[in-house]
Amino acid sequence: MVRILTCIVVEHDLRLVLLAALICFLSCYVAVTLAQRACAAGGTARNLWLGAAGTSSGFGIWATHFIAMLAYDPGMVMGYDMKLTLVSLGVAIVVTTIGLALATYVAGRSAVVAGGLIIGAGITSMHYIGMSAVELPGTIHWDAAYVAASVACAGLFGALALLACMRPQPRMRDRALATVLMALGVVSLHFTAMAAVTIEPGLMPVSDDTLISTGLMVPLIAVVAFSLLFTGLTAAVFARQAEFAASESTRQFAMLVQGVKDYAIYMLDLDGRVANWNEGAERHKGYKAHEIVGRHFSQFYSEEDRTAGLPDRALKIAREEGKYENEGWRYRKDGSRFWANVVLDPIHDAGGMLVGYAKITKDVTEEKVNADRLAEVTKNLDLALENMSQGLCLFDKDERLLIANKRYSEIFGFPEGRIRPGMSLREIVEQGVADIYAADADIWQTKARDVYARRRAAIQANDGGAIVERLPSGVSVQLRYRTLPDGAWVATYEDVSERLRSEEQISFLARHDSLTGLPNRASFNHRLETDLDAALRSGGKVAAIGIDLDKFKEINDTRGHAAGDEVLVTLSRRMQACLQADETIARFGGDEFAAAKRFEDMSDLTDFIQRLETCLNEEIRIDGYDIKPGASLGVAIYPQDADNIEALLNNADLAMYRAKDALTQTVCFYEVSMDEAARSRRLIANDLWQAVERNELQLHYQVQKAVHTGETVGYEVLLRWHHAVRGTIPPGEFIPIAEECGAILPIGEWVLREACREAATWDNDHKIAVNLSPVQLGNADVADLVHRVLQETGLSPHRLELEITESTIIGDKERALNTLRSIKAFGVTIAIDDFGTGYSSLETLRAFPFDKIKLDRSFMNEVEASPQAKAIVRAILALGQTLRVPVLAEGVETRSQLDILLDEGCDEAQGYFLGRPVPVERIRVGEEKNKAA
Repeated sequence: MVRILTCIVVEHDLRLVLLAALICFLSCYVAVTLAQRACAAGGTARNLWLGAAGTSSGFGIWATHFIAMLAYDPGMVMGYDMKLTLVSLGVAIVVTTIGLALATYVAGRSAVVAGGLIIGAGITSMHYIGMSAVELPGTIHWDAAYVAASVACAGLFGALALLACMRPQPRMRDRALATVLMALGVVSLHFTAMAAVTIEPGLMPVSDDTLISTGLMVPLIAVVAFSLLFTGLTAAVFARQAEFAASESTRQFAMLVQGVKDYAIYMLDLDGRVANWNEGAERHKGYKAHEIVGRHFSQFYSEEDRTAGLPDRALKIAREEGKYENEGWRYRKDGSRFWANVVLDPIHDAGGMLVGYAKITKDVTEEKVNADRLAEVTKNLDLALENMSQGLCLFDKDERLLIANKRYSEIFGFPEGRIRPGMSLREIVEQGVADIYAADADIWQTKARDVYARRRAAIQANDGGAIVERLPSGVSVQLRYRTLPDGAWVATYEDVSERLRSEEQISFLARHDSLTGLPNRASFNHRLETDLDAALRSGGKVAAIGIDLDKFKEINDTRGHAAGDEVLVTLSRRMQACLQADETIARFGGDEFAAAKRFEDMSDLTDFIQRLETCLNEEIRIDGYDIKPGASLGVAIYPQDADNIEALLNNADLAMYRAKDALTQTVCFYEVSMDEAARSRRLIANDLWQAVERNELQLHYQVQKAVHTGETVGYEVLLRWHHAVRGTIPPGEFIPIAEECGAILPIGEWVLREACREAATWDNDHKIAVNLSPVQLGNADVADLVHRVLQETGLSPHRLELEITESTIIGDKERALNTLRSIKAFGVTIAIDDFGTGYSSLETLRAFPFDKIKLDRSFMNEVEASPQAKAIVRAILALGQTLRVPVLAEGVETRSQLDILLDEGCDEAQGYFLGRPVPVERIRVGEEKNKAA
């Protein structure tokens, strides 16, 4: 150590030593600064910075050496060989650059140490090659220990200098430390190596041609060294300023990126691992920075997407195409997903090398939902427009078409694609009219002007009303226009052809009969009113003719309703075909028709009636059978029989009913007496509705007895009416009227309830037989009525017997029999009345298990004198015995009749001989006498 200090102080010019130390320090600082710049840069920039660092450090070390050598005074003349001097310079630059490159390009602490050792070797090589360039009159001897120490110092300080210089995030003190260590390496090597030198004087001459003058060498080396160092320092300063500016920009940009919360912004490295993480990323994806940095970004994808390789494909597209942008489902830390808009941009360094990727992600779930909803609405709107039954067009304020659906073209017969947005209303109208009248230009142009003017007028009216256009194709189109606030308008077009046809059909049916096509009652009345007005003005006459078919019900019952309908249609056609001027025929319903004729001479009316009779009586062949319907006609004439329509038709009906009741007369003219009879029936019908309230009705009871024993088995309940003015009215007169006007329903309910109430007070088991009207069975819930009456009165069901005639069930046989079965299920017995007359048939007895057969009284009237009547009675009694159904004979008025019944085995009988119908009071008195006896 003393030798080294002695060498510095005694053998060196201290002024030049200080100069050499300054150059050494500056060169080391420049070298460290440029080396750090090289580490921070990449690509070509890194190479340039390394080159500059190696050159400046090598030249600075070389300059330090030779200025220090110039400061060395061995006590003799000394010079330097030019070639070896330059070689030492080249070695210093090259080896130093290699050491810096190794520490920069190769990662790891070992590479840095190796680079420092190489720099130390470069310093050592430069020094000793430079020493070999020294020429002086003598010989240089080297102390091996000092030489080894110099080499060790160079390597040690070189390695330490690079370890300080190449730290990951170097600071100013690291740069200063690296500079000092590198300078120590150079200085310690030089002065330790110089301490190893011993010069033995000799006689070797020094050639001036090969020597560099010391006076020239000092300023030359100093100027070049300072120039080079100044250049390096300048570059370093500007680089530092640029670095500060970039750092500030980066800091501000980082602040901006970190402050963004609506977007997830982060960097990926080359392999797709997350390099950094902003607040928006944390907010959108739920990861903290320390939880995600270093992990692959594919974990934001679903398992299916990862399996399909979508993350790698995104990186590839970004690399090859310069950008990747897409939308899809991404997943948060908690497993929830969101619809993300993703942008992936590749990041390159200044040299163009790919260093990573910038990734921007935005949660657009709400936008997607809205977009999907809008798309769905748009799709549904399109579907609605295309599937509308109406045509629809939207025009702007300049009459230009904006929207037209498919149905519009279909209604007007436009070929597909003919009507396009942008066409004007006039062009569309002209196109449609031209297609129809293509052969004649004058016609279609005129038509087009008319159609356009009509539509423009409807649009300007803007009243929401509709206009109907009938196209030459037969299609009727209803057009509606609605103007919008901006002057545009919406037009709808509806094919109303079928509706109009339906309305016409409905209008026709409203005035005509649906089966026959003849005018109905309303249409006939209108025509008749017109005829009456004309007759009033001209003084003529009008005949109203009521027509009712005689055998129509029989045809329906025997041939079926289809045959009946065919008869009605055939007769209607015949009558319509025979009509002349001022004549009309109508159907009112069922088998009821009406006719009218204006006339002046009676012979004209007679001719019309004869024509109608011919049509109605002519045979009709249906299903191989010849049917001759026949009809009854009633005629009333205006003004002699009535002065208004209602009275005229009513009088014609009265005459028609008179003709229907007559045996030999099919046409009957109205007479005043008919009106009197009808008026009497109406008065009776009106009073019948009040008969129950006025207590005018009374029940009489006719006894029913066993033929063999004479024992009373029951009573038939018979209705009597004692009118306050007319007196007693026979049942045969008021019952048909009650059935006709409907009063039989409340009257029949009163009879049933009153009879059951009375019988429930008797202390015997005698039955009571109550007649059921066909109207009751067909229009009321008789089963429910019977059940309620039995419950209310407390009468035992087996004591009630209901009597019906076969005509009661013939109308709707199935319904009637179902009702009777319901009644029979209560325990009530059912008897068939008036058997042997009317519709009596074995089929009826087979269809329903009647509890009793009542033999009609007409047979008893003739049984004594008529063998035929007696034979019928015997047959019916035998039938009852066979069916095990008791038979009751009505109308027994003599002992002889009773004896015949006894001989023939009849079960029960009733009639005047056995007991007349009497009020209930008489029944009570008789029962009391029987008990007393």
